[in-house]
Amino acid sequence: MNLAQLLTDSAARRPDHPAIISDHGQVTYSELDRRTDALAWGLHQRGLGPGDITVLMMPNSVAWITAYYALAKLGAVVLPVNFLYRTEELTHIFQDSGARAFIGRPDHLTYAGPLVVDNPQFHLRLTTGQEAPEGFESLEDLFLDQGPFPVHEAQDHDPFAIIYTSGTTGLAKGAMLTHHNLASNARTVADMRYTEPHDICLGVLPLFHIYGQTSTLNAGLYLGLTIRLWEHFEAEAVFLAIQEAESTILIAVPTIFNRLAEMAGQSPPARSSLRFCVSGGASLPVEVLRRFEKAFGVIIYEGYGLTECSPVCVENPYGRPTKPGSIGVPIPGFEARIVDDQDRDVPLGHVGELIVQGPGVMKGYLHQPQATEAALRGGWLHTGDLARQDEDGYIYIVDRKKELIIRGGYNVYPREIEEVLYGHPAVMECAVMGVPHPDLGEEVAAVMVRRSDVPATPEEIRDYVKARVAPYKYPRIIRFVPELPKTNTGKILKRRIQLPETGASV
Repeated sequence: MNLAQLLTDSAARRPDHPAIISDHGQVTYSELDRRTDALAWGLHQRGLGPGDITVLMMPNSVAWITAYYALAKLGAVVLPVNFLYRTEELTHIFQDSGARAFIGRPDHLTYAGPLVVDNPQFHLRLTTGQEAPEGFESLEDLFLDQGPFPVHEAQDHDPFAIIYTSGTTGLAKGAMLTHHNLASNARTVADMRYTEPHDICLGVLPLFHIYGQTSTLNAGLYLGLTIRLWEHFEAEAVFLAIQEAESTILIAVPTIFNRLAEMAGQSPPARSSLRFCVSGGASLPVEVLRRFEKAFGVIIYEGYGLTECSPVCVENPYGRPTKPGSIGVPIPGFEARIVDDQDRDVPLGHVGELIVQGPGVMKGYLHQPQATEAALRGGWLHTGDLARQDEDGYIYIVDRKKELIIRGGYNVYPREIEEVLYGHPAVMECAVMGVPHPDLGEEVAAVMVRRSDVPATPEEIRDYVKARVAPYKYPRIIRFVPELPKTNTGKILKRRIQLPETGASV
């Protein structure tokens, strides 16, 4: 099926129900469906057709959603790009993808604009607003009211989205996700959770990221819910919405739950409209989970996914007991295994690499047959994450395979140490990593953001961890920093952390 069917079905079922509410007003399901038809007609008239790759680069907005589903109806391929990317990142993505159309916003063209205008591969250059910058056309001029657009009949193998994954090393690779990948994943995660027709999904995730596309946008519109959309996460606005709305759902990343829990600790919410929450995108520290659940009186269902899985493949099942620290069990249609370096299953409870199989797994990496073969060897997607499984089938992520610290021949999993650190009242955020050591190979280092109202020294932090883990695990290098580098989805970017000269080694 074509992914756009998620929208057209809900528009037929709930035409007058608000689909999107933003700071600029609201749009109903029938209005959104008509606007996507009108834009699809206009893009078709300008020569865009099935298979044509189109860059979509702007903050969350009704215009972003309209373009996304218009491209789906057309059979074109959408390439969502982070609007904060700089020249080097954009140059690689534009060249590697061979995109022939661009849709952006005038106030986010500082880096992309010159690349698009000077690149003959872009046959169509569009921006939102009535007046387009030089070298671009106004997207508004393309809307043609010609009735329902004949939606492209997508085959299961037809790609709809190319999402570039940053990875841990090397240049980003474009994961090709088909209509079937995306539609099946959205319907599966939506059907796993119990929702009411009047629920509002708080749209705090960036839509250029696959997590926001699937769990907020596609699943939300498939269910016919209202999405309260923000251009970017605004803690105060979301906190207010949780208090004032009738019934809400929050799908977010650990950083967002941490920020809201911090706010609740300073000023408890008058009431909480949250019915349930879902966390993904990074490991959720158990201490953050407990603080948030206590403050807002709600359960967080932690899950797990990858861009290459569209993205959800494992999640704590709704309506059943959650296990703090666990990402849950494979979602319907998916299988998971934990294997050694020869892809042999490890004994229950032992640590190995998590590999998965299911309908959301990507078609492959664009122009990367060798990388595709390596990632999908044996018919299983190799996640690169180290995990273990308990007797009930619940999976626990131990760490990234490439982030494992080997100190003097002993394995140290950074996430284990981070979980301990989050239990200290002075630690607001933290990251643990290995640094080169001439004798041990690697030493354990911890970089953290300290709460302003809770004093602590590096020695106190060290002793706190030392009392709770094996002697070889606790960090000997401890640094305090004002903030940690993050992606737009709130995931801490360890590879961009540079240990500052200030601070004590203890």
